[in-house]
Parts: sequence; C-alpha cells; structure tokens
Amino acid sequence: MSEIKNFQPAGIWQNFYLLTQVPRPSGHLDKVRAFLLDWAAQKGIDAHADEAGNVLMYKAATPGMENCKMVTLQGHMDMVPQKTADSNHDFENDPIETWVDGDWVRAKNTTLGADDGMAVATIMAIMEDNSLKHGPIEGFITADEETTMYGVNHMAPGSLKGEILLNLDNETDGEMVIGSAGGINLTATLRYREAAAPAGLQAVSVRLHNLLGGHSGLEINEGRANANKLIARLVLDAKVHCGARLATWHGGNMRNAIPRDVTVVLLVEPKKAEALKALAEKWGQVFAAEYAAVEKGLTLDVADVPAPATMCPEEIADNLVRAIVACHNGVMRFIPEVPQIVETSSNLAIVDIDGGDVMCKVLIRSSCDSMLEACVATMDSVFSMAGMKVETDGHYPAWQPNPKSPIVELMKQAYSDLFGVENKVQVVHAGLECGVIGAKCPGMDMVSFGPTLRSPHTPNERLYIPSVERYWRFVTTILERIPQK
Repeated sequence: MSEIKNFQPAGIWQNFYLLTQVPRPSGHLDKVRAFLLDWAAQKGIDAHADEAGNVLMYKAATPGMENCKMVTLQGHMDMVPQKTADSNHDFENDPIETWVDGDWVRAKNTTLGADDGMAVATIMAIMEDNSLKHGPIEGFITADEETTMYGVNHMAPGSLKGEILLNLDNETDGEMVIGSAGGINLTATLRYREAAAPAGLQAVSVRLHNLLGGHSGLEINEGRANANKLIARLVLDAKVHCGARLATWHGGNMRNAIPRDVTVVLLVEPKKAEALKALAEKWGQVFAAEYAAVEKGLTLDVADVPAPATMCPEEIADNLVRAIVACHNGVMRFIPEVPQIVETSSNLAIVDIDGGDVMCKVLIRSSCDSMLEACVATMDSVFSMAGMKVETDGHYPAWQPNPKSPIVELMKQAYSDLFGVENKVQVVHAGLECGVIGAKCPGMDMVSFGPTLRSPHTPNERLYIPSVERYWRFVTTILERIPQK
C-alpha cells in the first residue's frame, strides 16, 4: 500500500498516499476535512473551512511575482464509493488499499479515489513546496461534488479571489477541457402499502452483476449495460409469462455511476418455478449476446431464497416495472454541430423497491438548457404515469466554452514547449464545477486538466503513473508563466 509514497514527484505522491488513508466517500467528509485543516496547520499554511464545508488554502506569491494574477487551484475532496461484490471494504472507516499494476496504480476491489484525490494532492504539494515560482495562489477544495455539487452550489458570494481557475478534475494527460455539460438530479418516489405474499409461493432471487459500470457522463456513449434497464426486461417477461410477483428490487448505489449490479426477488407458484428459472437463464444469454463486445464479465445468477412475508401489490408492481422499462437511459442526443460529443443523456442509476417504499434516481446531463428540460419532462411523464412523485434538485449549469481564453492560449504554448506536441482542447459530457463557479464568479478565466485516469466511478479505476510527472511539470510551468494583472 505504501509503495506509491516512493514515486516521483514526491510531493504529489506522498500527499495522495495520505489521502488514501482518510475515508472520504461523498456525504461523509468530516474526517477528510479535519485532516486537511490539521495538515495545513502543521505546515503553517493559512486555511479554513467555509459554511458549505469547502476547504480554502492560501499561499503568498514568490518574491517579485506579487503583481501576477491570482490563481485558484480547484478540486473536490469526496470520492465515489464503489466496490466489487466480494469486497468487505467500509468506505466510511477503512483506508483505500492501493497496488501497482505495471504503469498503473489501482485499488484493491474498490474505487481508487484519484478522482479527485490527485487534484487535492496537487494543491497540497504546491502549498507546501517553497521551491516553486508563482504568483498568489488560493486552493479551493470542494465538498460533495460527486453527488449534488453541494460545496460550490452553497459557497458564499465573494469566496474566491482568483482571476484564473485551474480545475484539476480532468482525466487525460494532453487534454484541456474548456466546456462541460450541465446536469440535474431527478428522484421519483412512491409509498405503497405492502401486500401479504400468498401462502405457498416460491421465492427466486435473480442477480445481474459484474457489469463494467462507469462514469455516467464520460462513458455514457460507450454502449455499456445498465443493470436496472436489463433486469427490467427480464422482470416484465417473468410477470407476463410466469405470473411472477415482485417482492424486492435493489439496483445501483450512486447517481453518477452506471449501475453494475442489481438483485430482484420474485415470487411464483411452485409449479412455475423451473419455468421462471429457465426464462431468467434465457435472458442471461440474450444479455450476454447483446453485450458480447463490451460486457465480458456479465453474470446472471438465479437461486431459491426464503419466501418473504410481503410483496409489492401486483397493480403497483406492474406500473413500476413498465415505467422502468420505458424510462430513457443513455444518450438522448449528440451535439448537432459536433456529432462526436454527447449533448444530452440520462442515467437510471438507482432503483430500490422494498418495505413499502420505491425510489428511482436519475442523473440527467446536457449542454443545452432546453434539451435538459426536455429530458426532465420525459422522465417526469414516465414516472408520473406510474403514480410516483417526481422531484429535481442539485441543478448545475453547463460551462460554456470561451474559445478566446487567455489561460488556454498560455497553457497550449506551455505544453508545446515542454513536450513538443499540441495539447488537445475540447468540451466534455461530464459535470464539472466550473459551470457553477463561472456563474458565481463572472469573468473568471477557467480551464480543466489533469493526469490520465481510467474507469472512474468503478472498482477498475486506475491512474497512469507516467502521466503524473508530466502533469506536475505542466502545472508548475503554468504557475511560473501566469501574467501580471
């Protein structure tokens, strides 16, 4: 686990190691916030937490560079808690166990937390390294970016003093992002009175798992399977042809992660149990064939389980299952002018039906406000027809690109000088905090970049070791070249 402490550049790797030892899943940030403030106090760095739970740090300019524009270095402290089915990891209490796989750093059966631990480690390394040359710097480490962007949405006006924002939450070396999609959380709920399960029915558990999952923005167009959407087809067929009744449904656990695992419990007359199992196995083969090129590990398990005493009433279950089947998932539209980039998408991330409560959670993204509204209307219509209450929250605006950005031009030249190649400039279908910050800090010149990271929001998350050294050289060179006011 501690091997990464010995990597170079030492400052960024040692601080990233420290972060792996501090639990920091979204929604549970007290430990990491306290750690950051204690670390800053030990280093003599001016730091505080604001009312929204963000941590801000400050560093004075190198002598002679006091008149340079202030730079805000920004990343988020929370990580997506995803693990494999056989992992006993407790994200609220256990450290992340890292291991080195050739040129990659991974975690043992969990997300690594390089999204966005690398950004936080970078800010820490810059704050403590007095050999660097730079103008005035503020570090802005935000809370709960991965769920509701709570930290930036609730930061006080005037919190940031920087004229240039370097968002360190991108995932490809050699790429700069200058625009991103906006998004909104949609939650559909229903409270129902449980029905008594008829005596003598047999309970069968159907579990679909070992899917790739992934980032619901960056990887939504890669044809990956959504566990909730697949199992809905199976459940609907089982209800129609086997008379199956729905007892429970548990699928997905993070709104911004494509769901990798789902388990439903169905009740059926004993004489139809084998037919149900055969039907489930058939659907497993269908899913495997449909996703043969993508989902190499797709697994469907069928097992007898103890019969529960209650179930979801049949009429309600019919409406719910059909709503889930009808719910849009995946890409809705590509940008007409740039057809290789996703404009609007939705991710049916969580479906939970149990104990008289139903909850479906969807993350909708778009770089077009009217299409975001259209997708929300689509979801609202589907779930409302099933009798569910639909609410939205956590809206964040799209970050509209500025093709004449001075900091982008400076960074393009710096990257070319350092590495002899051009830095790609693009817009992404992911939610970055830049949209919110830009709305609250008009005129701020913004860009997002970072080292190479793959499969964030999944247990296959991995960080490309050689990219970190290049990234560090790039960051420090940019700070040296920041112009005067």
